[in-house]
Amino acid sequence: MAMSNLQHPDPNTITADGDDDLDQPLYKTRDKVYPKRVSGYFRNLKWFALVALLAIYWLVPWLRWDRGATAPDQAVLIDMDLGRAYFFFIEIWPQEVYYITGILIMAAIGLFLATSLFGRIWCGYGCPQTVWTDLFMLVERYIQGDRNARVRLDQSKWTLEKIWKIGATHLAWVVISMITGGAFVLYFNDAPTVIIDVFTGNASLAVYVTIAFLTSSTYLLAGWAREQVCTYMCPWPRFQSAMLDDESLIVTYEGWRGETRGPIKRKNLARGEVPETGHCIDCHACVNVCPTGIDIRDGLQMECIGCGLCIDACNDIMDKVGFPRDLVRFDSVQNTQLRAVGKATRIRLVRPRTVFYTAVLMIVAAVMMFGLFNRSVLELNVLRDRNPLFVTLSDGDVRNGYTVKVLNKEQAEKTYILSVTGLATTDLQIIGQTPNQDGSFNLDVAPDRVGSFRVFVAATPATLEGEATPFEFKVTDLETGNSETYDTVFAGPKTAH
Repeated sequence: MAMSNLQHPDPNTITADGDDDLDQPLYKTRDKVYPKRVSGYFRNLKWFALVALLAIYWLVPWLRWDRGATAPDQAVLIDMDLGRAYFFFIEIWPQEVYYITGILIMAAIGLFLATSLFGRIWCGYGCPQTVWTDLFMLVERYIQGDRNARVRLDQSKWTLEKIWKIGATHLAWVVISMITGGAFVLYFNDAPTVIIDVFTGNASLAVYVTIAFLTSSTYLLAGWAREQVCTYMCPWPRFQSAMLDDESLIVTYEGWRGETRGPIKRKNLARGEVPETGHCIDCHACVNVCPTGIDIRDGLQMECIGCGLCIDACNDIMDKVGFPRDLVRFDSVQNTQLRAVGKATRIRLVRPRTVFYTAVLMIVAAVMMFGLFNRSVLELNVLRDRNPLFVTLSDGDVRNGYTVKVLNKEQAEKTYILSVTGLATTDLQIIGQTPNQDGSFNLDVAPDRVGSFRVFVAATPATLEGEATPFEFKVTDLETGNSETYDTVFAGPKTAH
């Protein structure tokens, strides 16, 4: 195509050569989706999921859990100041981030398993994008009316009625978005305290920025982007097919029964009569209720979120015209093919891939549970001074400096005994501490805190094993006898024997 043929090139179009002068858009304009209200089994499931998930999200930060006077009593809390994550009776320290990794692995494997069994059930019922979009559409439908009313409103001229209906809709969306953003910060702060701080202007800048960001993102994604998030932004539809097989339960159209489709009046059928042509009357009810605006009769598509609303819509139509239900149904591709030739169908949940996903999920869960219930309530970390590596004292002994950190993970003040083994020490000192008669030291650590102590260890060069002599620090709980050790080295001069 010669550029001389383009008089005024538009970056969004390509003009073909010749007299036809055809304009072909490079980018397809969005066809706005107006989902119609529907009632039925799957719509009720979605209502239940919406209410349950929103209740969990908004109410959980207000649950209390008594951990003692020294710890926060919020049941679920990520305390950024202390560096702790609390989940009822579980407390995760920063160095235990592998538990978070395990949870993410379990979530991923669980999603793979659910998809291999029931298709995109997560997308249709549990995904935050789906839940908040459902809520936004409920508000929109309540203010503006059902599908036809919303279409007419959008296509009409700007009148007072249109202004107040659209304005009220967006105002409600903003309020919901602000409540959503506000609820999120409750998981990182004491809920009653931060709520008061937010409304009195005493909250931190981070709190206000987080609320503003989540308010705008919720408003944009659930109010404006909607199905475009599932189609263009979410990576999951791109590789969901790798999790599916012919026995996965997905939303299917029984084409063998529905085709050849056509209006009911053209078939001239009495109510309940078995038609010679297909049962699909081409009413587009399945398309009109779809949140992503697809036609399930075209087969499984990337945009399908597996919500099943098209099943409810089609069943309603089948009831009205007197045809059998489940022209659109949750079923496997294999069963659809078997039913088409009159063979018996089956649902097989136990398959190689589901067994594999279940086994991996159980193994990861077992490892995490074992680690969680056998985790130590005491940890010891030692950092040796690097500059200088050692100091030669006036009597010829060599001294090393260490920073000893004792992690008390219990909700009670603890006293630990610090001792050194594996090294013939001539002196052991802790800044601010008085030694016991046996040369050990008592270390007091507050509940659920880290005690940091400066320790100096001295030894005679002749007893060292060269430039680095291995030994260990040991701390022992004075009350329970529980102990932890930490292997380190004692640095000496090159001339050491």
